[in-house]
Amino acid sequence: MDKRRVGPFEVSAIGLGCMSLSHAYGAPPPRAQAEEVLLGALDAGYTFFDTAAVYGMGHNETLVGEVLGPHRSKIVLASKCGLTVGDKRELNGRPEVLKAACEDSLRRLKTDVIDLYYLHRWDKRVPIEESVGGLAELVREGKIRSIGLSEVSAATLRRAHAVHPIAALQTEYSPWTRNPEVAVLDACRELGVTFVAFSPVARGFLAGGVRDLSQLDPSDIRANMPRFQGENFAANLKLLVRFEALATSAGCTPAQLCLAWLLQRDPSIVPIPGTTSPAHMRENAAAAGVRLSEEVMAKVDELVNPQTVAGPRYNAALQASIDTETLPGELEAA
Repeated sequence: MDKRRVGPFEVSAIGLGCMSLSHAYGAPPPRAQAEEVLLGALDAGYTFFDTAAVYGMGHNETLVGEVLGPHRSKIVLASKCGLTVGDKRELNGRPEVLKAACEDSLRRLKTDVIDLYYLHRWDKRVPIEESVGGLAELVREGKIRSIGLSEVSAATLRRAHAVHPIAALQTEYSPWTRNPEVAVLDACRELGVTFVAFSPVARGFLAGGVRDLSQLDPSDIRANMPRFQGENFAANLKLLVRFEALATSAGCTPAQLCLAWLLQRDPSIVPIPGTTSPAHMRENAAAAGVRLSEEVMAKVDELVNPQTVAGPRYNAALQASIDTETLPGELEAA
């Protein structure tokens, strides 16, 4: 797989988001299947693996640590803090809480150091400078190698970067979620920060993974997202049919079209699709070798954009918990 940079690290152009192996999209897969995805990813050329303390309340870090621990020297390991306090889910960005969370993550991940450690969400009760200052102490102590931020705005990124260099900023980005184009992508380019795109195949939707709402497990977080509800979902299904036809004409799968589109938009973007399927994991890896014509790139932009996608990214409650820029009319729609 082609390589890109995340802070001081050279990583595979496409990373593996590990969340769905433990959390979020219904019941997690059996342990053997999860192991097949993780170890198969190594064979497929992935070197960048992304987890978090909150995924399954420690389960995902434990899984990654047990399966990939013997291969630690081959990978760049990213995790996140700020959404847990001990064994409870809680947004808390106080430096002492983040440091304690790091100790727990190191133990679960079976490692002495985490390569990239993100503040998972900005706790707006705590100045971003204080939270990043606490993470900077972890860098000086040798417990983490670099600092990342997740779901923050360009303004917050600049404030954080003034305290300690930020290696990566992570937020949702795909043809159907364009919020980063408002300001934060430009800020990342200006500051030399890698942009890590999570949910790069639109939470599975643009890969054809959700065609019937009855497929969704009650615990699936997508069931509460406006784009997967009622009239919005029906309208987006019509968009999906056209997107699939465009992928076929481009000689790739819909998931690969999403990933190749991101990779060609900017060399500082690293997508991290997640999956519970070994076959989909390999399909995603192959997207690094897909080359799209300028015509196809333009057609993706024309077909899937804020004017054609029905529904906002998050409902009002979730939107209030993040710091990313919004698109015109998005808050009203939520």
